[in-house]
Amino acid sequence: MSRLRIRRLMNRLVLSIISIISATVFLIILSLLYMIVRKGLPDIDIHFLIGLPEEIDAGGGVGPFLWNSIYILVLSLLLSLPIGIGAGIFLAEYAPNNRIMEWVRAAIESLASVPSIVFGLFGYALFVEYFQIGVTILGASITLALLNLPVLARVSEEAITAVPSTWREASFALGATKAQTIVKTVLPAAMKGILTGISLVACRAFGESAIILLVGGTSSSGEMWDFHLLSEGATLPVHLWYIQSEALVADAQQIAQKTSALLVLLVLFLSFIIRFPLWLSQRKKRY
Repeated sequence: MSRLRIRRLMNRLVLSIISIISATVFLIILSLLYMIVRKGLPDIDIHFLIGLPEEIDAGGGVGPFLWNSIYILVLSLLLSLPIGIGAGIFLAEYAPNNRIMEWVRAAIESLASVPSIVFGLFGYALFVEYFQIGVTILGASITLALLNLPVLARVSEEAITAVPSTWREASFALGATKAQTIVKTVLPAAMKGILTGISLVACRAFGESAIILLVGGTSSSGEMWDFHLLSEGATLPVHLWYIQSEALVADAQQIAQKTSALLVLLVLFLSFIIRFPLWLSQRKKRY
């Protein structure tokens, strides 16, 4: 009985320590986010969101940079999602268990941990130096897609592998083909993990600055709704860096605070939007 009591006491002690650490980290992050949002959020208005930036005069907006952030993110996801999730499906369901596939998985894990500045240098060498198209939205989107691919492939593979094999066997027993089993049984079961991976890469891409600096440039075309793929593609994080380091406008500090608050809110909103369909489907299943 004494040993059982000691074990229970140790379990409660460890659980308490972990809970305290988790709560402390959460409160620190929450306080930092609150400080950022509190300084900039009250001053954000519609003119700031869609207005054109000013070079010298105060009162400029971030419209083109906000549009570039959304445009480049959508283009990069359109390029990376089919390939990344498809690679995860192949690795989990079709790839043979041999040494070549082990090397492929090791290469994917290595690429997933490569700093974004390395991808930015690769994109610069490919699009700016080799193809000589300059710093563009197109080059930034493709380079961001390359940054997302290893993470998407690895997360998708892990999520699909975690689906119990008995589910596949039950589907095969009902006469379904392998493709039907993957589409109708495996992918819906693995969707929670896949959506988590999509949320991670989307938020990372939205806040990326190193790749945009090297491949997208530090300025925009000056137009709010510019769909041209060869225009310069500076985004909100790059604009924030520029405002803090080189801007000559009188209200640079206020613009930086509002841009920081806008970035935080957009990343939170993006994460919520990606995971909302999964939460909605789970709620429907309960009721």
